[in-house]
Amino acid sequence: MKVILFGATGMVGQGILRECQRDDGVETVLVIGRNSVGLTHPKLRELISKDLFDFSAASADLQGYDACFFCLGVSSAGMNETDYTRITYDLTLGWAKLLAEINPATTFIYVSGAGTGGKSMWAQVKGRTEAALLDLLPSAYMFRLGALRAMHGEASKTRWTRISYAIFRPLLPLLWALAPAAVISTEELGRAMIRAARQGAPKRVLENRDLRALGAQSDQQ
Repeated sequence: MKVILFGATGMVGQGILRECQRDDGVETVLVIGRNSVGLTHPKLRELISKDLFDFSAASADLQGYDACFFCLGVSSAGMNETDYTRITYDLTLGWAKLLAEINPATTFIYVSGAGTGGKSMWAQVKGRTEAALLDLLPSAYMFRLGALRAMHGEASKTRWTRISYAIFRPLLPLLWALAPAAVISTEELGRAMIRAARQGAPKRVLENRDLRALGAQSDQQ
């Protein structure tokens, strides 16, 4: 399986990249981003684009890939709806439409968030993004991520997120024990994403508890 990965320098993307590198069934990972991940690996390919809204510039490099793991995202804190929509909806759909033209059978996995579809601005924008992706691609899956437990030093690029995780990291094992459906490890998330791309998933919109269950399955299931 050949995979395209967006957001590989972020906390989620770092974990996904690690699991792709470890999985024998993943042949190639094409990382698309503004900056290099700073790693070398036999499976790793990089496409650096300072303008991620320039979709056509990359079209020739996207041929022959089976899945796209879209892990790009920003916090809505301090953003108005127009700017947040541009980064969350417009950017995601721009790449999804391009990939759908190249290969309509592409599996597109979008990392959304717990609470998507709710009343807040970010939840509404995420909900519209999910709905558009589900309409566009028959093999699209929405990953509504809850609390993420970094297992191998994965860290956010956003300063306030790093500070928040530093404060609450000691509580994650307790939350894991008390509310296991609310927390997922970077390892489980990576395995869930790879298995959804390889085998499909029970439903197209997966909450955190569904992701944990998928990540726990054996490859023979």
